[in-house]
Amino acid sequence: MDDEGQHVDSREHAVTLDAQDPLSEIRQEFLIPSKAQLKTKSLPQAESHDQFHDPSIYLCGNSLGLPPRLVSTRLQQHFATWSSQGVFGHFKPLTESPLPTWLDADSKASEMMAPIVGAHPAEVAIMETLTANLHLLMSAFYRPDINGRHKIILESKAFPSDHFVVETQIKHHSLDPTLSMIEISPPSQTSSLLTTEYILSIIDKHASDTALLLLPGIQFYTGQLFDIPAITAHARSLGIFVIWDLAHAVGNVPIQLHDWNVDAAAWCSYKYINAGPGAIGGLFVHERHSQGEFSGRLAGWWGSRKETRFAMDNHFDPISGAKGFQLSNPSILDITALNASLEVFAMAGGMEPIREKSVKITAYLEKLLRGSESFNMNLFEIITPVQPSRRGAQLSLKLRDGFLDVVMKELEDRSVVVDERKPDVIRVAPAPLYNTYGDCWAFVRAFGEALDVAVKAKKGELKAEGTKELEATT
Repeated sequence: MDDEGQHVDSREHAVTLDAQDPLSEIRQEFLIPSKAQLKTKSLPQAESHDQFHDPSIYLCGNSLGLPPRLVSTRLQQHFATWSSQGVFGHFKPLTESPLPTWLDADSKASEMMAPIVGAHPAEVAIMETLTANLHLLMSAFYRPDINGRHKIILESKAFPSDHFVVETQIKHHSLDPTLSMIEISPPSQTSSLLTTEYILSIIDKHASDTALLLLPGIQFYTGQLFDIPAITAHARSLGIFVIWDLAHAVGNVPIQLHDWNVDAAAWCSYKYINAGPGAIGGLFVHERHSQGEFSGRLAGWWGSRKETRFAMDNHFDPISGAKGFQLSNPSILDITALNASLEVFAMAGGMEPIREKSVKITAYLEKLLRGSESFNMNLFEIITPVQPSRRGAQLSLKLRDGFLDVVMKELEDRSVVVDERKPDVIRVAPAPLYNTYGDCWAFVRAFGEALDVAVKAKKGELKAEGTKELEATT
């Protein structure tokens, strides 16, 4: 029971928590698929259904965030600019327009993104995509010496693209990944988590010949938040260049890249940033690395200073800071969508209130999962760290063997959207900008029903197998 006499796992308690949520009105800024829309099989049907009626339970912002309503408005304004101004849209500002000129769109995005990642605007470039930006950063800062430092340390269960980047960068320097790629694996077979102490011990072990460390801010599979400042400080004290993959951290947890002295970082913007599938990414380069020429940096004309960019004299005059890493002029469609979403972050008051709600709503979801009488806790385990300081919005639930397909189907049938990772994990992420305590309550009920179906299906399989065994022995 809570202070108002409500059972913590009651629907009434969830309603009360939502009524007390200072970010509750921000949900109205998003388009949430209705249950009917999720079940449609054609675009006309999807457009005809009322999206305000009977919304689905969407807890998959760690994979793809939902669209802010403002995106559509800003894109229409962009189309109006393009159709009425043509090429003049690059330089000509229109009065009463919230949009920057196309020449300045990337700078506007950097200014709006900088507070979210804890950086100076000059340290942020909005460009390319996550994997491309990791390659661009490594092309500049991975400088192996086969007689000295040549290793790159990453975690064994990092997202596959991080492995691909590291492996190909090593091969690009004619080195052998089996010798130059060091993977940090969990020390225990019973846990997928990596303690800070263990990570530091692996760094110490290979410090003398390691050139670069690449780790995720939040591990995509377990949802574990790594101690970015402590790991960064330790690695840098040993002369190791540090890059963070912030795909699951940006817009999810507070980040202070500048103050934590992170060397460089890259991220995508289609998860918690809600800029759309495949949206434009971003990178960070600490200001201490932004002075003068970079011997390894790849150059493109959009990285050249605006004052000389159109001189066409074949002289690269790099912009100071991260923007000097830019190559081609960015997609204004992409940046317009991103800027619209970042406006919603500003409406919410930035990362502090977002994180405050995230901690509360994720703890509420965990409490429901651990304390509900709707299902047997022996059917799954929460593999995400219990401590709020060691996780973001995501809880990863490891199911009993053979349950995943049945559970995912049952959840989908109930218009509950979560994410799966083979062979046995579902990832549930209550995004604080648009998810409610009521969403969490409804998920737990649907999850319990899905587990019941999975248990019955498993018993049916075992019974069928037992019958076959009996027939085979008679």
